[in-house]
Amino acid sequence: MFPGITFQRFARQVEQQSDYRFYFLEKDISEIQVNISAADNTLRQMLQSIFADTDLKFSIDENKRVFISKNQALRTALRPDFFTYDPDGKLSDSLDKQEDIAREFSRNKLYVIGSPSNKKEAVLKGKITGLDTGDPVFGAVVFERINYTRAIANEEGEYAITLPVGRHTIFIQNLGGFVEQRQISLQNDGVLDIAIEENIISLDEVTISSEKMSNIARPEMGVQSLNIQSMRKLPAVLGEVDVIRSLLTLPGVQTVGEASVGFNVRGGAADQNLILMNHATIYNPSHLFGLFSAFNPDMVESVELYKAGIPVQYGGRLSSVLEVNSKYGNPDKIQVAGGIGLMTSRLTVEGPIGENTTFMIGGRTTYSDWILDILEENTDFNDARASFYDFNFNVSHKLNDKNTLRLNSYTSRDNFRFDRDTTFTYENRNINLSWTHYLNEKTEAELVVGRDMYSFGIEGRDNPSNAYDFGYDILQDFAKVNFSYEYNDQHKLNFGVHSIRYRLQPGRLDPSGESSIVTAEAVNQEQALETAFFVGDNFEVNDRLTVNYGLRWAIYNYLGPNTIREYQDGLPISPPNLIAERNFDAGSIINTYHGPEFRLSARYILDNISSIKAGYNTGRQFIHLITNNAAIAPTDIWKLSDPNVRPQWGDQLSVGYYRNLKIDKYEFSVEAYHRNLRNLIDFRSGATLILNNAVEQDVLRTDGRAYGAEFLLKKNTGKLNGWVSYTYSRSLLRTAEDELGEKINEGNWYPSNFDQPHNAVLVGNYEWSKRFSTSINANYSTGRPITLPVAQFNYGGNERVYFSDRNAYRIPDYFRVDFSVNLEGNHKVKKLAHSSWSIGVYNLLGRRNPYSVYFAPVNGVLEGFQLSIFAQPIPFITYNFRL
Repeated sequence: MFPGITFQRFARQVEQQSDYRFYFLEKDISEIQVNISAADNTLRQMLQSIFADTDLKFSIDENKRVFISKNQALRTALRPDFFTYDPDGKLSDSLDKQEDIAREFSRNKLYVIGSPSNKKEAVLKGKITGLDTGDPVFGAVVFERINYTRAIANEEGEYAITLPVGRHTIFIQNLGGFVEQRQISLQNDGVLDIAIEENIISLDEVTISSEKMSNIARPEMGVQSLNIQSMRKLPAVLGEVDVIRSLLTLPGVQTVGEASVGFNVRGGAADQNLILMNHATIYNPSHLFGLFSAFNPDMVESVELYKAGIPVQYGGRLSSVLEVNSKYGNPDKIQVAGGIGLMTSRLTVEGPIGENTTFMIGGRTTYSDWILDILEENTDFNDARASFYDFNFNVSHKLNDKNTLRLNSYTSRDNFRFDRDTTFTYENRNINLSWTHYLNEKTEAELVVGRDMYSFGIEGRDNPSNAYDFGYDILQDFAKVNFSYEYNDQHKLNFGVHSIRYRLQPGRLDPSGESSIVTAEAVNQEQALETAFFVGDNFEVNDRLTVNYGLRWAIYNYLGPNTIREYQDGLPISPPNLIAERNFDAGSIINTYHGPEFRLSARYILDNISSIKAGYNTGRQFIHLITNNAAIAPTDIWKLSDPNVRPQWGDQLSVGYYRNLKIDKYEFSVEAYHRNLRNLIDFRSGATLILNNAVEQDVLRTDGRAYGAEFLLKKNTGKLNGWVSYTYSRSLLRTAEDELGEKINEGNWYPSNFDQPHNAVLVGNYEWSKRFSTSINANYSTGRPITLPVAQFNYGGNERVYFSDRNAYRIPDYFRVDFSVNLEGNHKVKKLAHSSWSIGVYNLLGRRNPYSVYFAPVNGVLEGFQLSIFAQPIPFITYNFRL
């Protein structure tokens, strides 16, 4: 009896009770209702009754596969002349290409896995690689929809899925949404390696995505994944695909304004985000003071942002971890790709070096200052000149089946000047070597050693007598040892040790030229050693409940040589209370901080389409950003924890509900969180931050709290797709109760510089055809807090300004709409070149969104001004190619 149910549900019930498998387009059967009584009827008789008076036809092959189509039934056997040579090339596109023949054969061939056994369940393992590149497909989903069983491929493309013994149809989909299928007869544990298409949509009728599956099944919460295909659909600043700006379209991720790459996650500061690219720490992920991010999109393989449920192997930051993984090159042939835009160009080359080695090289540069000339006239940008470049070089060498070496390197440099006499330069330089070793089928080890460097400099040439060079740099050497051990089907362990040696030069000022009378000055260098031991377990309690838990123990040693100032106990840290200065020799341990970091997350699957999750984690941060800017700037100073500046500490509790609707056509999630923060840094009024050897005298220990809720509704399939997100969040600060110095706002809670309660984003893509699509991106957020002058008064014969409480007011709200058109070349796999065009407008409405509000005296009267970066529509056009 099937009393008035949808055809999708009818098909699922038949598949659960028989060996039949259905294949159809959802849109074809969306209006079909099944209302029949079928006691002794065959499936063919039932389908004839269901499809009576419709234009739907069906066919059933010898393997009990049911194909449903419009107007004409599909042939379930090949024509006699299917493999016949056709010199005129007149056969249809779906049958005359040899690659299509091979693809159809792989989909429909029956793979027998293992030898017959008495097992009720068996484990299917294998590796998923790209058909064109041969590279592992990280994040691909292996899915069996009858039992709703799935697995996600790891960074090496490896998967393992447990299924009942018998016949199955398994689907495989990568992050780009391209799907393959395999027919298997699973008789025992076995291996099935799968190569999937990366540029051709293989099965339109199946709409499964790794994001949709992991949204429900993944035990961690607060994890956002993006692939380069979805990022390319977003309208970007000046036509450049931007990793970080793409993340800003997701709930819980915000920025304080335009021309700022620094981002804030769940009420945290920009320095509380750990940004990793192939193990390397990127301290300043921006070009041109924030107009572009530092990541070349052609080099990016995958991007993951952890807002909560941070894996136990990561630490050192309180808010989030952004992990950017790069490509290592095509193992089969040399390929060239790139893009030419109005302001930047990029080029990548990849390919094999022998049989076991691949490489990938990529570079970007800018060659035009036109964008700076059209920015709003009353900004400091309109007379500026700027340039940048970045360069990536990655090599992967397979020693044998158990050992792989990888070399990752990255360098970038920016030059920027507001006027002719002052030039800013800043650069990232990173290099590391990793060795992956498979001890056995259950154990994998990885060793990584590397060096990260960041520096900036300012050259002042206003007057020969005042000419100067100012500089700052960070150097850190690191080593990481990671182990993963699959103890059994229920427990997967992850353990290891990470260590970082910091060397900071917090600032130096030198005269430039013989005529300069500038006095040389330098802040004492800082050194420290941060080490963390960790162990975690992913425990699959049963089919519904999975718990991920772990412990990370962080040990931090502040090292000499250095001079430490000691202050009178019970009194504020200030010059009058300084009682001694102690000198420490090189290599000596000045002081030590240590403590545990807890990681706990759990997921419970309610049914096939929904789950709930909860998580709790703590963290410690030993390096601080010393800045009074709301956003990251190239000239910001980093400071290590010492006896007078304590490490930051924070925890987060979060819960969430996740649901997929309309057979995974829609995805909905809501997450709520609450964070507590301690030992944050805020500044006294009038603080001196540059070239300050006693910066602890100008900072205040501060507590923080952040809370909010994030909503996401996403449409994954169809011509119209995209998402709508809304975030309500608060980020508040308060001078620590035991802080003996100044109390900001009389010790009351006040908004942080990046407190923006309301944030809403709309991302829409409409695919008019496989080659032509349009995209729109709309952003709204509450204006960020500022401190304003509220009165003037005369004191001692001088005019003085009285300011409001800190961050008592806000700049106007932010709203922006972007639009782009994306035109792809044809999707044939074998062609000389693949190309695409991206054309659009950034800030389509020309809205003058305020970046900041400032006050200056005009004819003796204090007047307010609004600074806008992009105050008019900015057109862009970019040509992308791949050879």
